[in-house]
Amino acid sequence: MATPFNPCILIPVYNHEGPLPKIMQRLALYKLPCILVDDGSRESCAAVIRGLAGQYPWARSIRLGINRGKGGAVKAGILLAKDLGYSHAVQIDADGQHDLDDLDRFLAAALENPQAVVTGRPLYDESVPKLRYYARYLTHAWVYINTLSAAIPDSMCGYRVYPVNACVRLLQSTRLEDRMAFDVEILVRLYWQGLTVVAIPTRVGYPQDGVSHFRGWEDNVRISLTHAKLFFGMLPRLPKLLARHCQ
Repeated sequence: MATPFNPCILIPVYNHEGPLPKIMQRLALYKLPCILVDDGSRESCAAVIRGLAGQYPWARSIRLGINRGKGGAVKAGILLAKDLGYSHAVQIDADGQHDLDDLDRFLAAALENPQAVVTGRPLYDESVPKLRYYARYLTHAWVYINTLSAAIPDSMCGYRVYPVNACVRLLQSTRLEDRMAFDVEILVRLYWQGLTVVAIPTRVGYPQDGVSHFRGWEDNVRISLTHAKLFFGMLPRLPKLLARHCQ
């Protein structure tokens, strides 16, 4: 019997008390259950998160005692989503980059492809930092190598829909990155597990007053090390990946 489609919103939050209320106001149109994961934010942000969870009956929050990074927060949210009986978790960043007008399209794609990962393929405006824009191409190349496929057109967009059960099985069997490299690693590993990836073109902007926690040198090193780890993990999977590619 197929699992009923029962999605929730998942928002990892770390010191985003500025844009978060506007995001929640927009999400009120959908009234989907929403999990706010406070990733060890300062008290001013923690108070905003608690207030929003109290203001909207469809929202709830959990707080991590220390900052674990985006990946750590998303993992905690996915595990909670599993405990609460949700079938899918729509990850949305808390900095206001994502176009919530596209949420219906993401949900429709997940409903039509319930065993797939639905991920955004960013359409950037002029606000995107040029260095980060061009650096993404190196990650794209590595993902093509590590999957032997162009099925994942962009592995760093945080706007995506995760099938909860598949993600929980992966988290129970594999230690994934806790910080920014998580977005890349989980997509590659879910692809290795046989999941289909559905890409949705979506506009992505970088608000002038936005708060980014991408830590240039450190996160780029972590992402590079993750690509290397995935490459050596890909090698024993090479025959299976080649067979899948040929099919």
